[in-house]
Amino acid sequence: MEHAKPPLTLFLAAPRGFCAGVDRAIKIVEMALQKWGAPVYVRHEIVHNKYVVDSLRAQGAVFVEELEECPDDRPVIFSAHGVPRSVPAEARRRDMVFVDATCPLVSKVHMEAARHHADGLQLVMIGHAGHPEVLGTMGQLPEGEVILVETVDDVARMCPRDPARLAFITQTTLSVDDTAAIVAALQARFPEIVGPAKEDICYATTNRQAAVKAIAPRIEALLVIGAQNSSNSKRLVEVGRAEGCNYSQLVMRADQIDWRAIEGVRHVGVTAGASAPEVLIDEVIDAFRARYEVTVEIVETAQENIEFKVPRVLRQIA
Repeated sequence: MEHAKPPLTLFLAAPRGFCAGVDRAIKIVEMALQKWGAPVYVRHEIVHNKYVVDSLRAQGAVFVEELEECPDDRPVIFSAHGVPRSVPAEARRRDMVFVDATCPLVSKVHMEAARHHADGLQLVMIGHAGHPEVLGTMGQLPEGEVILVETVDDVARMCPRDPARLAFITQTTLSVDDTAAIVAALQARFPEIVGPAKEDICYATTNRQAAVKAIAPRIEALLVIGAQNSSNSKRLVEVGRAEGCNYSQLVMRADQIDWRAIEGVRHVGVTAGASAPEVLIDEVIDAFRARYEVTVEIVETAQENIEFKVPRVLRQIA
């Protein structure tokens, strides 16, 4: 006689998973393959998710880290994270066909940086060193024109050219709470610093963090579905821990769940970073159903209906 499965409630955060920028970037690669056939080259992972990248690779996308790895006679796509200005400039010099899949919300930050630079201000960027979005944004301006800060302590160590002539921008995928502390430190030390008219952290990052905060008091464990190199996914884990959910873990797929670590737990939160597809969320839910008598409760804190258009060069096949 089969043993009865123990009961467990999954609190499914909403919104979760794909954002409009990620959805657009993936469509761009798929439509480029339709238009030009395989191979189509992609500079850097189009979004930070192995499942997505592997799926596109199977369709004929070739992922490279630098433009020099691409042949002149095949199309190249720039990832959703954005690229330094030198990259499209080099593509034009080589007379390459290229499509820019940079998220429009990242492009907005690029334009802010350019505008402040034109006004004679030195930029401070709040972000994570080495992240592709940060490299792309800092690469919009000449070297030395952007100071990167990651922490409040970095603000204390800053040596700007002119403390009265500063503006700040942020990476779009940061922790809302951590960023607020750094902004406060900047404003305290440099009262004349100019900020964005509207915060740079994107709606999807903000919404997903708010949903985790809503479920955290009701759960004993939180699983965030996303990649290890996904900034917004890692921030969701941090938000869960900051809200009192000590067992907050990032997993790429269901086979990475540590079942022994959550043995005896009866209330689990599930969310996904902005580059994780819904199929991976379903996979995790199915894995729980194989082991538990599962009740799924959706906790919705916002509705998202934003859609970004693909570049004009691809619209005729949309």
